[in-house]
Amino acid sequence: MVSNRAGSWTLRGVTFLLWALAAASIAYWGLKLGSSPAVGAGPVAGVRGPAPVDPAAVGRLLGQVAPGPTTAGPAPAAPAVSSRFNLIGVVAARSHQGAALIAVDGRPAKPYRVGSAIDEGLVLKSVEPRRAVLAASSDGPAVVTLELPKAPQAQ
Repeated sequence: MVSNRAGSWTLRGVTFLLWALAAASIAYWGLKLGSSPAVGAGPVAGVRGPAPVDPAAVGRLLGQVAPGPTTAGPAPAAPAVSSRFNLIGVVAARSHQGAALIAVDGRPAKPYRVGSAIDEGLVLKSVEPRRAVLAASSDGPAVVTLELPKAPQAQ
């Protein structure tokens, strides 16, 4: 009678390893699912909305110069509304949201977000790729439309 003792022990060893892995898996998942969450654990991170726009950063990006000291003098006569504003740059989304870099009355340009007050009685209503629209209120008709100058053609 011939017996294969080596094959018998191999089969027993493999069976033992499979049962050990099954027991370890059950123990792991039992501990994982049975434990309570940590006290003070915050909510699971979800989808974040768009980051808020920093007007100062937009201004630096579009080339705003830090304002210098101003000198007090007699106030000049009020010029026409459209000539008081100079559009320096625009950051626009397709939804007409964004920011614009606007110089008012020859002062250094400042960044303004859509909906913010530009001057007394005027707010930035919307922005487009090369245009900014100012209105008396965010839902009112346009009072002034500012456009960026045409870029010089390369020859």
